[in-house]
Amino acid sequence: MYRHLLVPIDNTDLSTVTVGRAVEFARTLGARITFFHAAADHAASLRGDAEIVRLTSPDDYSYNFEGRARELLTKAESAARACGVPCASSTTVSDSPYEAIIAAARGEGCDLIFMASHGRRTTLGMMLGSQTLKVLINSEIPVLVSAMADPPAPAQAIATIRDEHRSLAAVLHAWLHALAPAADGTLTPDPALMKAMVHYIREFPVALHHPKEEEYLFRKLRERTSAVNPELDELERQHDRDQQMVADLEVAVDEYIAGKKPAEKLEKLVAAYANFMWEHMGREEGVILPEAQRYLTEADWSEINAAFSENRDPRFGGETDAEFKHLFSRIVNLAETDTATKRG
Repeated sequence: MYRHLLVPIDNTDLSTVTVGRAVEFARTLGARITFFHAAADHAASLRGDAEIVRLTSPDDYSYNFEGRARELLTKAESAARACGVPCASSTTVSDSPYEAIIAAARGEGCDLIFMASHGRRTTLGMMLGSQTLKVLINSEIPVLVSAMADPPAPAQAIATIRDEHRSLAAVLHAWLHALAPAADGTLTPDPALMKAMVHYIREFPVALHHPKEEEYLFRKLRERTSAVNPELDELERQHDRDQQMVADLEVAVDEYIAGKKPAEKLEKLVAAYANFMWEHMGREEGVILPEAQRYLTEADWSEINAAFSENRDPRFGGETDAEFKHLFSRIVNLAETDTATKRG
């Protein structure tokens, strides 16, 4: 049976569905995963969209052409960790993704390539993108193609909710990783990174994600059944507690930066918050989402999917989803830079 999967992921929204299916498949097999991303060589030419974006909007260039790969791989790793699946990730620059995918599978010693199938319909009767088809034709390593054509609203909504959970989990893992050497006295983490992390947690999961869950997912589920009301009540209490814990973290970060709180105390606070949130997200994914799949209607899911897919609901105010994506990308790439510095 297969023991090591290579899972290529791209920049499309369907990557979240691909990762979820690959993780579940690997979990049932007891296999491990190497996530892989092949980025186009935008620096090879001074002409084209990449150079225009770089000159006109440096922040957008940094996000779309430099930071996006690390973001995708970080969230994929978080999804695997959440299910107890051993994982690693790698990336390369290549203008021939299918060749890069096959080379990565060989180099990593993978015995299966798990790929998405979005793209054109072929004579095989499957929706295959050109890169997927080329991998199928040219790879000596077995390829498992996961159908991805137009997932239904429930699948899209659940993928988005889980993806937002993975974003928070990735930030928490990065935060703990950054604080570990600081607690040992071997390295001082970047204050800007600490501030960015607490800002992201306060303004995205606390101020946006939780209210959307309560307004759409929880409300719809309460309308359809009372069977999970006790669980929903507890989750909403945890949302309230989350706000206070994040406020305490914000104070602790300021005190740490000012030299008033030692790193080990901040690390303990962050670890306690991380454990709290991992249990909270596990309860939502393990109890609430399965019950929602059982009781909610297609119309319910369409409304939920629209709420989580669109830019930030004006009723909540504040920053847009795009701005949070940029901030998340900045956090994981700063954390990666810190890690590289430690290795050096």
